[in-house]
Amino acid sequence: MAKTGVRMCLVGATGLVGSTLMAEAVGRDDVRLVGVGRREAELPAGARMEMLVGEPIDWPQLIAAAQADVLVCALGTTIKTAGSEEAFRAVDHDLVRFSAEAARAAGIEHMIVVSSVGAMRGSKNFYLSVKGETEEALGKLGFRRLDILRPGVLRGHRQERRPLERLAQIFAPILDFLVLHGKYRCYRSISAAKVAQAIMALSHEKARGRFVHDYDAMLRAVRRGGD
Repeated sequence: MAKTGVRMCLVGATGLVGSTLMAEAVGRDDVRLVGVGRREAELPAGARMEMLVGEPIDWPQLIAAAQADVLVCALGTTIKTAGSEEAFRAVDHDLVRFSAEAARAAGIEHMIVVSSVGAMRGSKNFYLSVKGETEEALGKLGFRRLDILRPGVLRGHRQERRPLERLAQIFAPILDFLVLHGKYRCYRSISAAKVAQAIMALSHEKARGRFVHDYDAMLRAVRRGGD
């Protein structure tokens, strides 16, 4: 059965998942992307999408102008890149929540957000605590459907240099094979392409509620999307 077209507003288009999602959308008739960001994103060859550019203060107007069915949030940074815990929180919590609130004000009822495995409010790990707090905040905004993706190490090529993450990408497949089995499977690494494919599939889901997708759940979504 052919899937009906879905219009997605993407914030975080310049990151690994966002750029991969744009590439995965090329040639597909069932999705249409509209990017919102601070700067132009490099579009893949053959992309049929719009990129609306402005400072975050302008994003509510841009998100509304996207006239989207689904908000996809792939925003994210690291404490090292941001420069401080406060600057990290400003992106991974404040800007994510601000974008979600703008989407709700624009009438968007479905949000898909890329979080992290281990996200939990109150975690001793600051990064995971912020991710968990963000998830909790999004759950209170009244989306008809909220899909939270919790990947482990993301495999793929980043434009931004993250040496430690690159090192983790190299060794992750070995750990996946040797160690991460059973209840630890949720910590397995996953390619950005699989995450993007899961987003594509989930964008067509109609069931109401809050859904958390770990490694296996994302792969199941990919398989459903291929049916």
